[in-house]
Amino acid sequence: MIMTLVKRFWLIPVVLVAWELVTKSAANPYFPPPTQIASHMYELWFSGPYILTDEAVGNWVPSLVRVIGSWSAAVVIGVTLGVAIGRIGQLADYIDPLVEFGRAVPPPAMLPVFLVLFTMGTQVQVATIIFGIIWPILLNSIDGARSVDRLQIETATVFGVSASLRFFRIILPAASPKIFAGLRLSVSLALILMVVSELKASTEGIGYLLSLASDNVDFPAIWGGVVVLGVLGYVLNSLFLMAERRMLRWHRGARRTA
Repeated sequence: MIMTLVKRFWLIPVVLVAWELVTKSAANPYFPPPTQIASHMYELWFSGPYILTDEAVGNWVPSLVRVIGSWSAAVVIGVTLGVAIGRIGQLADYIDPLVEFGRAVPPPAMLPVFLVLFTMGTQVQVATIIFGIIWPILLNSIDGARSVDRLQIETATVFGVSASLRFFRIILPAASPKIFAGLRLSVSLALILMVVSELKASTEGIGYLLSLASDNVDFPAIWGGVVVLGVLGYVLNSLFLMAERRMLRWHRGARRTA
């Protein structure tokens, strides 16, 4: 276990030491050393009575809720609509042009539109995140649903298997590897869009803290926010990979035996 951790993370202390030496010799205020960043992070966010300060809790928790809630909503909408489009040819004929148009629109470009359509704050941020991350989920769900073995569907139909059972036992399992590929892309994208939406349309959140630090020319706080986002992205991605390995265990086993 210890050797695995060493092999996996040995580069981090090497980079931190090099970063410390280079930034101290350069003495550039825009690039503070890691020790200064860590000290500032502790003072701002980790010196509370229960480790986290009120500022950390009041800004990190809303960001996490927005990311997880928006991602969950995008998964439900994207997978449901994607499988429907992938399996129903007539529906695809009508919706495919809209999908191609929507995916070509950069999500940050929709932020002014959402500011007009929704109330300033959480609604704008959730709409921005969902709009940005739904496309990889939707497109991979469509592709996965279309790649289901036709013979399996025809055999199930001949034996009178109900539509709901065909969906849960044949279509969804067969499409799940590609669906999960889209879900994994959406996790990191959701974090990026969370920050983008909070920079201009929020009075709380990690993006708001970055904007506030930038306005105050507080470079250690800016770098500290970047570190928090990096750790958060790593944790979310690791949790997703754990869930993916558990849920797609049958797929890897089938590929090894093939």
